[in-house]
Amino acid sequence: MASQEQSALIVPIPETEPVVGRLRAELDGSAVKGVPAHVTVLFPFLPPESLDEEVRSTLREVFATQTPFDVDFTEVRWFGDQVAWLAPEPNIAFRQLTTAVWNCFPDTPPYSGEHDGDHPHLTLGHDRPVETLQQAAAEVTEQLPIPAQIRSVHLIAGSDEPDSWRTLEVFTLGHRS
Repeated sequence: MASQEQSALIVPIPETEPVVGRLRAELDGSAVKGVPAHVTVLFPFLPPESLDEEVRSTLREVFATQTPFDVDFTEVRWFGDQVAWLAPEPNIAFRQLTTAVWNCFPDTPPYSGEHDGDHPHLTLGHDRPVETLQQAAAEVTEQLPIPAQIRSVHLIAGSDEPDSWRTLEVFTLGHRS
């Protein structure tokens, strides 16, 4: 039986792939599902079958009001000893993206309300032996900082199946259609 599809709003960070791509493939289950290195704006979002033109138009308007920005991924941080992640600095623009979408879609709190969405991050790895994650963190730390230009948000959908996640639409920040 195929697993149920979900959707998400993410900011892919291709600038990090040369540094984290191989490690994420081993340590982050979302990489196997086809999700690129990214910072999450909102997950889970709406069920894919609900992503009609009205929803997409609202998203276009929300993102048109947001200014493109630059960040640097400056250090590896941790959620407990289960998740190693890269911290974008400054991170306020990511938090503003999340808040803007959540305000328009109040039934879609970040991480189903389990986490506050106040710690924008790019997951390096999770739920692996802490020593493995520490080794990956040390390897990545040697290559920081990584500068990145944030110009768009991607609406993606997929399931737990390998390579199932795909981009449904790309929203350019600060662009009115």
